[in-house]
Amino acid sequence: MTATLPAEEFDTHVGPDPNPALHNDDLGPLPQERRRWGAFEIFNVWTNDVQSLAGYTLAASLFITAGINGWWVFAAIVIAGFFVNWLVNLTGKPSVKYGIPYAVMARSSMGVRGAQFPALVRGIVAIFWYGAQTYFASTAVALALDAIFGDPQLAVFLGMDLVDWVSYVVVAALQVVLFVRGISWIERFLNFAGPAVYLVMITLLVAIWVQAGDRLLPAVGSIFTNDSVEGWAAVGAFVGVIGTIIAYFSAVVINFGDFARFSRSEKAMRRGNFLGLPVSLTFFTFLSLFITAGAYIVLQDGQGDPLTNPADIVGLVGNVFLTIVAALTFVVATVGINLVANFIPPAYDLSNLAPQRISFRRGGYVTAAVGFVVGALWVATISQIGLPTFVDTLGAILAPLYGVLVADYYVIQRRSLKVADLFSMDPQSRYYYRRGWNVRALAAIGIAGVFSVAAVWVPALAVLSGFAWVIGAVLGGCLYLLVMWGYRPAGADTGTAPTPAAAESDV
Repeated sequence: MTATLPAEEFDTHVGPDPNPALHNDDLGPLPQERRRWGAFEIFNVWTNDVQSLAGYTLAASLFITAGINGWWVFAAIVIAGFFVNWLVNLTGKPSVKYGIPYAVMARSSMGVRGAQFPALVRGIVAIFWYGAQTYFASTAVALALDAIFGDPQLAVFLGMDLVDWVSYVVVAALQVVLFVRGISWIERFLNFAGPAVYLVMITLLVAIWVQAGDRLLPAVGSIFTNDSVEGWAAVGAFVGVIGTIIAYFSAVVINFGDFARFSRSEKAMRRGNFLGLPVSLTFFTFLSLFITAGAYIVLQDGQGDPLTNPADIVGLVGNVFLTIVAALTFVVATVGINLVANFIPPAYDLSNLAPQRISFRRGGYVTAAVGFVVGALWVATISQIGLPTFVDTLGAILAPLYGVLVADYYVIQRRSLKVADLFSMDPQSRYYYRRGWNVRALAAIGIAGVFSVAAVWVPALAVLSGFAWVIGAVLGGCLYLLVMWGYRPAGADTGTAPTPAAAESDV
């Protein structure tokens, strides 16, 4: 008797002849022997995302601008961590099961050709994030150089002086070098960066607390006390903070499968997500809250606005050695998450556009080049809209993609994919739809995207700006289920291919 493989293991095979326009070694299902990540590696993905300079700046900005008491902002961020944990467990599950990245997973709902559109959108958003995070990382390098050379006064171009530009180029080059070295180098980089940043932040907090003494705890309660909104407006502001934090993680939430596919098991993925999101985010936010408040009374003498960039706070300490060590640690953390969240995903997405012409590495080079331009313009142009608005806008663009992905896999496909058909251009394959495009899904994404982006930018909808991601995701998923109502993927239970007539009626 011939032994048969378990269904899930069998379903990770791409078939004897995958279409070269849809398949290369980077896009194909990852075999079990190459899945080396346990809970610690997943934990470090999130820890580095949480610890980045942009992450700290966003959290500190929300404490100052949300219009509600700082303790309520803290609670909202913690709740957001639990919600994001739930969201990524949903998107990570199919990639752990089948070993495929987001760009391939999207073919199930969009069609084998139509998936190029959401992958391209996700890639463009990631490139914008890549440029922004590269700039934030470069501010830490500039801080270290200014500490060494005595903060020289130099000419400014596009909002940055020579030290800023040198720092920016160094960080950009470092990221390309690490990318070229491969995923194993990036893994080791992340494993070092996560614990190192926490060590520096705890040291900084202790140093500030020693100077602040019994003034620190009252300061935490008073500095961020804000009565600018009351009643239901305060409730809206609270939920808006939750929405903004979700939007911050949205770039990783949508393509978490790119990392989950490296997990040895779903259990390891879930444990890593829990430790890296609600647990790590709570601890980091606690440190951010106390460091920002302590620095305001100790280093700023209670003058001006509280500093939101930890690199600037370190610069006020006046210890050159501590400044250099802290700055380099922050840049390591920011570079680490920039690689996994904003460099690797668009490299996959661009490769997905033309697998035979654009390799994973070539896609990375394109990402680096375009992202360099975005980051170079951060101070002069992009930052003028404010980091929370920037975060909400990118989140609003990605949100419908998440809603459609989850609705398709868990409702339409009923948690069962035919992997071979994800790499097939056969008109009778399950995901061919009409000439490789599922126009119903694209329509759902387009309509939901208009509403979610409008929630950020239309003044009349300003009260909804913090809810943009939630609006986009829920609306995208609901519209997708509506337009696909009554549709049942041919061969979902039997593995048989649809008839030509069925293939034609799918749109």
